Order: sequence, then structure tokens, then C-alpha cells
Amino acid sequence: RAAVEYVAKPLTTAGLVAVACTLDPVHADMRTAFVVALVLSLFGDVFLMLPGERWFVFGLASFLLAHVAYVVGFAIGPGDGGGLLVGAVIAAAVAIPMGTRLVRAVRRTAPALVVPVVLYVSVIASMVACATGWGNAWAVVGAWLFFVSDTLIGETRFVHREWGATRWAPVAIIVTYHLGQAGLVLSLVHR
Repeated sequence: RAAVEYVAKPLTTAGLVAVACTLDPVHADMRTAFVVALVLSLFGDVFLMLPGERWFVFGLASFLLAHVAYVVGFAIGPGDGGGLLVGAVIAAAVAIPMGTRLVRAVRRTAPALVVPVVLYVSVIASMVACATGWGNAWAVVGAWLFFVSDTLIGETRFVHREWGATRWAPVAIIVTYHLGQAGLVLSLVHR
């Protein structure tokens, strides 16, 4: 199973990079930012597959920067920003309780990661807020699926470690992650 994941996970993300590069986007600069996000995600994919806390931190940093690139993409995209406040309220309503629970668990199990995890939750919530505020259905679904995937990673690594040993958790994480990324890519051509 691990051998398949080591090939399939980064290959799928690389495929999404290729798709994003070939699309005729609603905004070219938005596509550039999304491609940067996908490439950073590809690095994150590889880092998270490697054993050890150091690689987890590199993966966390890669995905944090990927979410920043998505935020930049949404900021320069064709949206009017009118829904951003609504998106921020919805994202905060979900991210604050989830983040609080996660940070409590991280403080107990890996205190050195508290600040990086707080930053990460803040940045992914910002990405979700921007996608939700933009109002593009593909972006909204993609961002929220990505959020679910990352929430499951946090839950299995810090809160409910026993979930990591189940069959469903790794599948749920990878499926929501790749569907989320695909939704974000599709949002480039659908307004």
C-alpha cells in the first residue's frame, strides 16, 4: 500500500499541475498562482510521506505556502470580493472550534508545533474564506474538501491517533485532498 501511495499521490498532484497549465483560465494570473500552489502541494505530498517530525514540518510549511498562493490567486482573480465577509464568517465559525481543539492536542503531544499549527489553521481558513467569498461552486467545494482533508490529518496525528491505524482515515484524507485540489483547478475555467 505504501509503495502505491508513494507513486500515486505525487503523480496525481503532478497531473493536476499539468491540467492547470493547459486550461484556458478566466484569469491568467490566477492560474499562475494556482500552479504555484499545486507545485508547493506536490512538495508537501512528498514531505508528508517521509517518516519523522522534521518532514512533517516541511510538509506543513509547503502546504501553508500553497494556501497563501491560493489566497493570492483568489485575490487577483475575477471575483468582486462581495462575498468575502460571508466566507470569512463561515470559515471562522468552523475553523475556530476545530483549531482550538487541535491546538490543545498539539500542546499536549508536540508543543513545538503549536505556533506552526496555529499559523496553518489561520491560513487554510483564509483560503476557504476567499474561495467561499468568490462564490465559484468548484472553488467552494474544492476549498472545503481540502479543509476536511487537513482536518482529518490533524485529527489522526494529534487528537485521535488511533484513527491513523484505521483503513478509512488514510483513504478519506487522500480522496478529500485530491477532490479538493481538482475542484480548485476546475474553478479556473468556470465562473
